[in-house]
Amino acid sequence: MRIHILGICGTFMAGIAAIAREAGHTVTGSDANAWPPMSTQLEALGITVMQGYEPAHLSPAPDMVVVGNVVTRGNPAMEYALNEGLPYTSGPQWLAENVLHGRHVLAVAGTHGKTTTSALLAWLLEQAGLEPGFLVGGVPQNFGISARLGKSKYFVIEADEYDTAFFDKRSKFVHYRPRTLILNNLEYDHADIFPDLAAIERQFHHLVRTVPGRGRIVVNGGDANLARVIEQGCWSERVPFDDAAGWHARGEPQDFELLIGEASQGRVRSPLAGRHNVSNTLAAFAAAHHVGVSVPKLIDALAGFRSVKRRLEKVGEARGVTVYDDFAHHPTAIATTIDALRRAGPGRILAVLEPRSNTMRLGTHADELAASLRDADLCFVYARPDLKWDAQAALAGVGARLRTHADFDALQATIVDEAQAGDRVLVMSNGDFGGIHGKLLKRLQA
Repeated sequence: MRIHILGICGTFMAGIAAIAREAGHTVTGSDANAWPPMSTQLEALGITVMQGYEPAHLSPAPDMVVVGNVVTRGNPAMEYALNEGLPYTSGPQWLAENVLHGRHVLAVAGTHGKTTTSALLAWLLEQAGLEPGFLVGGVPQNFGISARLGKSKYFVIEADEYDTAFFDKRSKFVHYRPRTLILNNLEYDHADIFPDLAAIERQFHHLVRTVPGRGRIVVNGGDANLARVIEQGCWSERVPFDDAAGWHARGEPQDFELLIGEASQGRVRSPLAGRHNVSNTLAAFAAAHHVGVSVPKLIDALAGFRSVKRRLEKVGEARGVTVYDDFAHHPTAIATTIDALRRAGPGRILAVLEPRSNTMRLGTHADELAASLRDADLCFVYARPDLKWDAQAALAGVGARLRTHADFDALQATIVDEAQAGDRVLVMSNGDFGGIHGKLLKRLQA
């Protein structure tokens, strides 16, 4: 089958492309923008990516057009597909019908930690010999690719609450029908499509409704928002983590005792920094245990986990200054990422933030940003031209540590001028941020 993917360079759709290619389909795609790691993944797979959304990209007509949620009415390629009567579907629907049907799906949902937890869960199953398929919203460094078909009945998927497509406004995750579901946490996000937290909770409960009675829901026992979701009705086994009644930890983030209830399961030495990654680990452990992986195997496998690209990833070092890349773009994620880097070792932290997501650009979390940056030594914020709020005014609480720039080049120059040997520059954005990581390293070296 010939498949053309509209919006192919998004993390989810690039994963669809990889799986479709592995399944034997001929895959092409269109997108307006492309950046690593997904652009390099598609290139390595030999998948042709066409720039823009020209109707000519759909000629000759493919057997199926798979539509990403970045595509709206008015998109030239989509309008052509509709006018010509070409068959089309959403990415989640295509995945559900062609890959997930009949498999044991392990889904990871939540506002934060989905990518790391999904990647870790896939790795735990891999090390147990279960050869799972997976689709992760990033590139797990143990696998070197964001998605694969897999050779067993098990499939791990990052379950996003964002909407499916312009013609299907349900959350993506309602298509996946998991038998094992992780609910990591829940906060207000995606202000461009959800009016309030209650609307997101409603979608999460739709997901809970799809888990069979013999399935397992692994849920953060300390999250009040998730508790409200579960109170709406739960028909499956419920296993808590970060809760004394279920899977929990005692000790430091990278060296802790694992307990299930009151029973100690042994000592865990983790390669992952930050307390948030203890929660991610507990959730992945409880999910993998549901499909028969023993606790000793879980502990052993964790030691070899290499995390995910763009999750506190060290990009390089120049003149004694280390540059890190992270995907954080929500105040909670920003605060926990800075805290994790602080705990990882000595040295000043220079936090560099691009408020790029739709929610960030709208200013929904603007009032919370100053507090999220409190543990950074210096804060550099790119005041993008499309921000709907005044970054300097909103972040006044940061005080003398704050530097805001509307000019991208001036932002880089200021960071390099203020950086000193021993500093750690933490770049946070959910996009490529104009390739700032490499540009900073070149300026530092010069």
